[in-house]
Amino acid sequence: MKTIQGPAIFLAQYMGDEPPFDDYRTAARWAGDLGFKGLQIPTWDPAAIDLDQAAASQSYCDDYRATLAEYGVEPSELSTHLQGQLIAVHPAYDALFDGFAPEAVRGNSAARGEWAVQQVKKSLLASKNMGLASSVTFSGALAWPYVYPWPQRPDGLVEEAFAELARRWRPLLDFAGECGIDLCYEIHPGEDLHDGATWERFLEAVDGHERANILYDPSHFVLQGLDYLQFLDLYHERVKMFHVKDAELRCDGRVGVYGGYLPWGERAGRFRSLGDGQTDFKGIFTKLAHYDFPGWAVLEWECAYKDNLVGAAEGARFIEDHIIEVAKVTADDFAASGADQAMNRRMLGLDQG
Repeated sequence: MKTIQGPAIFLAQYMGDEPPFDDYRTAARWAGDLGFKGLQIPTWDPAAIDLDQAAASQSYCDDYRATLAEYGVEPSELSTHLQGQLIAVHPAYDALFDGFAPEAVRGNSAARGEWAVQQVKKSLLASKNMGLASSVTFSGALAWPYVYPWPQRPDGLVEEAFAELARRWRPLLDFAGECGIDLCYEIHPGEDLHDGATWERFLEAVDGHERANILYDPSHFVLQGLDYLQFLDLYHERVKMFHVKDAELRCDGRVGVYGGYLPWGERAGRFRSLGDGQTDFKGIFTKLAHYDFPGWAVLEWECAYKDNLVGAAEGARFIEDHIIEVAKVTADDFAASGADQAMNRRMLGLDQG
């Protein structure tokens, strides 16, 4: 068994215009002071990383890692959540998602999509240069507006959506293979890959590509009423990344899982800071230890109530307390009999005349 790496923190919800979050160096110092050991880096933010340089220059990546090391942290993974989202956008969301792209390609879905493809490629190259194993992204969504089957979906609609999704992602998965990087999709409502069934459909469409893997975030499963522990039993071989994020689902006679268009704090399902929700993290960390999860435990803060700085400070301690230092011996090793193969055969009655 492996001991999970961490704690790490995703900087996407922290980077901004004010210190210490206006530069990755000062953000790294802040994170290291809290006890974090890794940083998941949002590649769309130039204050967090220069993606062009990271993709093109080994020396830039070496210097970047050395700078982080001064503050006791290292890069855990690079993220292209926003760019990956733009690889597949239903027209209903064009105006909203245009904001994720530079002005030069806004209003032009083809140009925007090509920009997104190049961004994901650069992140994969940068991940290779950083010596990382995985990179995280979103799948985007073509079928999401039809998630509830009313009016009745025409035959073949979902199949065509996933076939197109696979056509767009297959070349990037091949490129990820060339780079030696696992491309992990965060399974997330709003994406076409939002539960186990949709993951299976996509994996089949890309012919079980070995570089197609999963970022596991149990909070998104709590909000769907999905068994997030069994999800690990089913898909652990593909789970290569882990967002440690809490949530609660408290349905009543007024609001259920769809949320009634209410703001986060008033929905039945909402994200919470670690330990404030309903997620069984002891069960999750045990499952991940059992299945030899190879990656990092990464805090993602998205609480509906608690301040993000408080959530980070509490979260570092929470993750540290939940990481299982896996056993190097078994409990009954002291009683080992020292039997060898010959004795085993005698005990089974296999070597008796």
